[in-house]
Amino acid sequence: MEVLEAVCKILEVDPLTVEVNYSFVSSRKIHLLNQKFRQVDKATDVLSFPDGDINPETNRRFMGDVLICRKVARRQAKEIGHSLTREITFLQVHGTLHLFGYDHIDPNDEIKMFGLQRKIMALLS
Repeated sequence: MEVLEAVCKILEVDPLTVEVNYSFVSSRKIHLLNQKFRQVDKATDVLSFPDGDINPETNRRFMGDVLICRKVARRQAKEIGHSLTREITFLQVHGTLHLFGYDHIDPNDEIKMFGLQRKIMALLS
């Protein structure tokens, strides 16, 4: 099962109605984007850029872009002690949930978002 399909299953969204673009970027690029859009002066693991427009070619809602830094993901996977594949999958899930409007700034929102992440990761395991 693909990440978007798993997210949609848990969120009860028809996966045929939405699109997400997943891309890998360099640590330099994600650092610059993190600085520009979040005012955080360092490289990060994942950034999400929501959209929401309808793609006229597919008639699906383009939810947005999820950018992942493989270098940061590799370091985190090593620190946590799991595979790079698992870390990248987790970052895709995390970023996709942001595109669907979930966040983790507020403690209650964090509980909800992280609970969804666990359910989705279990589905993908």
